[in-house]
Amino acid sequence: MFSGTTMMVPLRPCNGVSQYLSKSPMVHTKRQTTVRNIYMKAQTQAVPSRTQRIMESISVGGEVGGAGGAYSYSALKRLDKIWSSICSAETVQQEPQQVVSDFPGVFSHSALAEKAVHKFDVVVCGGTLGIFIATALSVKGLKVSVVERNLLKGREQEWNISRKELMELVEAGILNENDIEEATAVSFNPNRCGFENKGEIWVEDILNLGISPVKLIEIVKKRFLALDGVIFEGCSVSGISIYDDAAVLQLAEGNILSSRLIIDAMGNFSPVVKQIRGGRKPDGVCLVVGSCAHGFKDNSTSDVIYSSSSVKKVGSAEVQYFWEAFPAGSGPLDRTTYMFTYVNPQPDSPKLEELLEDYWDLMPKYQGVSIDNLEILRVIYGIFPTYCESPLPAAFNRVLQFGDASGIQSPVSFGGFGSLTRHLGRLSNGIYEAINGDFLDSYSLSLLNPYMPNLSASWLFQRAMSAKKQTNVSPEFINELLDINFKSMQRLGDPVLRPFLQDVIQFGPLAKTLGLVMLTKPQILPSIFKQVDIPVLFDWSGHFFMLGYYTFLSSFMDPVIRSWLNAFPSKMKYEWKRRLEAWKYGSGLDYRL
Repeated sequence: MFSGTTMMVPLRPCNGVSQYLSKSPMVHTKRQTTVRNIYMKAQTQAVPSRTQRIMESISVGGEVGGAGGAYSYSALKRLDKIWSSICSAETVQQEPQQVVSDFPGVFSHSALAEKAVHKFDVVVCGGTLGIFIATALSVKGLKVSVVERNLLKGREQEWNISRKELMELVEAGILNENDIEEATAVSFNPNRCGFENKGEIWVEDILNLGISPVKLIEIVKKRFLALDGVIFEGCSVSGISIYDDAAVLQLAEGNILSSRLIIDAMGNFSPVVKQIRGGRKPDGVCLVVGSCAHGFKDNSTSDVIYSSSSVKKVGSAEVQYFWEAFPAGSGPLDRTTYMFTYVNPQPDSPKLEELLEDYWDLMPKYQGVSIDNLEILRVIYGIFPTYCESPLPAAFNRVLQFGDASGIQSPVSFGGFGSLTRHLGRLSNGIYEAINGDFLDSYSLSLLNPYMPNLSASWLFQRAMSAKKQTNVSPEFINELLDINFKSMQRLGDPVLRPFLQDVIQFGPLAKTLGLVMLTKPQILPSIFKQVDIPVLFDWSGHFFMLGYYTFLSSFMDPVIRSWLNAFPSKMKYEWKRRLEAWKYGSGLDYRL
């Protein structure tokens, strides 16, 4: 009946163009198939996702620097595009921008010397967390400037931290206890840990403060300016030139700043770090989505880590979701909930928007509320790449990575504020000594970001908490493993559980926990081998040995060597002080209950 003819049926115009599709069962041209695909794609794109509808209904302010400083849907799409490029291939296809260049000779003889309008001891690139190290160095009398591509201000979303960690900022001399009270938006107790209806563990004073980044950074910023610090806001790094006697920073806006040392505090996506790592893919990534919403009636406690389900599929990937939840300081009914997962970057890894689509379904069940009764105040999202080779040694003279750029944070945490507080005193003292002694070569600076076996040992936990395809492991395994570990730590008491909850790994507590797990549930061992792979366990065992070795060195050799320090030449003294710090912090013995 239809032989030799083609019926054309008009479709609804798309983008102002009337399109037709063939109805002939006999003839399907390539062009007609393409038109059909275009039409179907247009139909799909015409329906916004629930995430888009929610985010575009929220009024958001301007973006600020640092992780979590943007809340708009367009910013989410930009970050998803970056995430897709990370997942797309073994290495980034485009050669990383060469930001840092070495030049022989002294700066005063260079063509840039006459153009330099400002000279400093230290220039800090990246102000959100960089303002803390900048202020700590200014307290010591150094002339410091901060370069920030946005306005230097904190994000609206609170940072959750323990008071003990904040006291490190007091010890570093950049805050006093009244400042902590002023910046604290909310405090709460107790704090819960739990895994898929297997019982709950309640602790006190863990991540139980909600700190306002807006207030905290404003306090530190005022102190920095009062110490004659200089801030360049709305300025971007164009290039860094290294000379024998100076590091020169060129800004995209035309300013040229010379300094003795440049500190890279530009975070996970620092262009300097990209150059050093050569565009290599991260070894693991923590994906985080969430929201701050109004309408939670039961809002007096927090979740430090919680899982309400086993491994599930997102597209063709498998993920294990975890939760954090905290009361927010904006009101008694306001609560922040984060959903996060650990993944190995692959082409089929889920996008943040896909996770958010799951979040809108799962969060109300997790919190026991109806989403219809909630007012979404802001949507939160982020990606936190981590590398096995961390902390990152200095690759250039006169340039040092700091904060997230250095990789000093735990691979199982997201956000580097907690690790910043822990290491700020050590780093500010070390940097000050390096500048005074002119120990600014890459080897001497690398001693400030040394190998830390407790950080490397954390990789086993990240691997164990990451869902994998085709491992012949039960979907409930990750929750079972975490449950038995946490219950073992609870039985061993606060000296074991509390450091772990604050991302501090110590040899004794770790050995006791692993021993108790094997005695309590030895049948879980085969699944552990399947989940994390034998090569990963073999590599981890080396770091575990070094963790014990550093514990021995810090406990018994440190007192002996420390008594000789003042007799050493200045360079030797600097190097040995850094080694003693590496033993102490690398074994977790800096942590005090």
